[in-house]
Amino acid sequence: MTKIGLIYSFNTIKTSKNAEKIKKAFGKDFDVEMVNAEEIDEDTFLSHENMVLGVPTWFDGELPNYWDEFMPAIEQLKLKGKKVALFGLGDQVGYSENFVDGIGLLAIALEDRGANLIGFTSPEGYTFERSAALRDGKFLGLALDIENQAALTDERIKAWVEQLKKEF
Repeated sequence: MTKIGLIYSFNTIKTSKNAEKIKKAFGKDFDVEMVNAEEIDEDTFLSHENMVLGVPTWFDGELPNYWDEFMPAIEQLKLKGKKVALFGLGDQVGYSENFVDGIGLLAIALEDRGANLIGFTSPEGYTFERSAALRDGKFLGLALDIENQAALTDERIKAWVEQLKKEF
């Protein structure tokens, strides 16, 4: 059974709701451990070979405080061999110039430490000006816009988790 650390803030209602949907979509063949990003430490982070990280984008393209505060620790970790998938929430209408930038910011830091990013998705169906989460025509994870495209969220999560099941 594949073990996965699903790390996100338990205190963010929208991210938490979608993390629960992700866990449910993995089903019984995967052992998904929910971990509060606001209480994470280096040992807990490193204890997972496979991770799904929830990272909403705050304000004008910033990481949430809890990820920003953990960034110095990430910058010191050796993540070679770790598989990491990212999902993030953003608003492609209200913040079109930095849609889901949090995914991109965290992705770069993780890759710089040797992590193997998985779970890239197509930007088709989204309308935005710019995103730090976009590379070579793909999002570096799952972009969710529950403000403007809530009706597509469940379908996007289901498809993404099916992709992750193969990539993990």
